[in-house]
Amino acid sequence: MKPRNTWLIVAAICSMLAALAHLGCIFFGGDWYRFFGAGEQMAIMAERGEWYPTVVTSVLVLVLFTWSLFALSGAKVIPRLPLLKLGLVVISLIYLVRGVAFVAIMPMFPENSLTFWLVSSGICLFIGLMYSVGTFQSWATLSEKNAK
Repeated sequence: MKPRNTWLIVAAICSMLAALAHLGCIFFGGDWYRFFGAGEQMAIMAERGEWYPTVVTSVLVLVLFTWSLFALSGAKVIPRLPLLKLGLVVISLIYLVRGVAFVAIMPMFPENSLTFWLVSSGICLFIGLMYSVGTFQSWATLSEKNAK
């Protein structure tokens, strides 16, 4: 039996929970968009039944779900995905950058509160650390020649 990487399993669960939260925004509408800090404009568009919030949020759901699959693959829970090493490194970096660079991003989303930025950035930093530590721990076993 192949050893499983707990860090990457936790990362996968976190990405999946994030995907489910975004999916909830699509199904439950404006109140969910507001609660999760998407801004009043997105909430109003969702309440009007406009396509934009659904499309943007659906893309995020697919990305987060895919990232969860990469973590499960790296943890050896599911079969190896293509470009696994590169994928895990890029995913780790995206989460970490989002976690620490929120100050630079804040002006692009003036409707979001400081609480939203601190909480969401802390969550992204946590998830990024889970991916990073898990990827580092499994690095030697993530190459294709070691996949068999």
